Amino acid sequence: MIRNVPVGVAITHYCWDALDMRDLLKKVQINVPFQMLIDEYLDIVLKKGINPEVGLDCFALDRFSRNEFCDVADAIHGASLSVTLHAPFFDLRPGALDRKVREVTVERLRQVFDLVPCFKPRSVVCHAAFDDKYYISHEEMWLENSKETWSGLIKIAAQVGTIVAIENVYESNPKFLRLLLDAFEGSQNVCLCFDTGHFNAFSRSSLEEWMDALGSRIGQIHLHDNHGSADEHLPVGEGTFPFRRFFELLKKKGARPIITLEPHTQKDLWRTLENIRRMGLLD
Repeated sequence: MIRNVPVGVAITHYCWDALDMRDLLKKVQINVPFQMLIDEYLDIVLKKGINPEVGLDCFALDRFSRNEFCDVADAIHGASLSVTLHAPFFDLRPGALDRKVREVTVERLRQVFDLVPCFKPRSVVCHAAFDDKYYISHEEMWLENSKETWSGLIKIAAQVGTIVAIENVYESNPKFLRLLLDAFEGSQNVCLCFDTGHFNAFSRSSLEEWMDALGSRIGQIHLHDNHGSADEHLPVGEGTFPFRRFFELLKKKGARPIITLEPHTQKDLWRTLENIRRMGLLD
C-alpha cells in the first residue's frame, strides 16, 4: 500500500513511453488509500492508467460521504480502469470471541460492502485476523465465529457480483485459513488473497505447504518483499521471498489470480515494476 507518498511526483518523472512498463501496468492493481486518491492523486492515476486497489480504511470511511466515494468510483470506471477494494482491518476481529467486538467488526466491514455497487470491484480484500498467539486454546471458537461473519459477507458479495478475498497476515501455517475456506467450498464468491510479504515474515510453514493446502484457492495475490523477520514492504525481489518459485507453483496449480502491488514509497513502486519486468514474473 502506498502511504503518504507523492505518487504524482513518481509518475511524472517516469518514462511513460516504455511500452513494456505500460503493458505491465495493465496486468496489475496498485494499492492506494482512498484519502490519497481524493486529496491529491486521482487525476494522475486516471491519466496514466493505473488500476487501483482502493484502500478503504476506517479513517476514510469516517471522513467521506457515499457521494464522494461514488464520484471517485465513477471517475475510475470512466477511465476504463479496473478496481479492487481493500477493506479496513485496524482493530477488527471477524472471529472475535467477544460477540460485541464481532458485531462492531461486521458493522465496519458492511460499510465497504455497501459501497460495492458504486465501485463494482473485481474483489474485496479482507483480513481473516487469525493469530495463534492471540487465540491460543480458542482456535475452534475463532473458526466457528469466523464462519458466521464471512457467511453473511459472502452472501452480499454474491448478490453484488464480487469476490471476498481473505488475506493471510499473522497465520503461522495454512491450517485455519484452509478450514475457513473449506466451509465455503463450491462458492465462486470467496478466495484466498495470498500475501507474499506476510507469508515471508510470519509463516513457520514452507511455501510448498501453503501451496499444497491452499494453492487452488488463490484468487488474488499481494506482492511485496522482506527479509523474513518484519513486514518491511520492500520492492519485489529485494528481500528473501522466492518469487520465481512462487510463480512456478501458481502456474502448476493453474491459478490466474488478480495481482496487486503493495509498495510503501514512490521509489519502491517503480523498483517493484522494474524488478517484475526484469525477472519476467508476468510474462
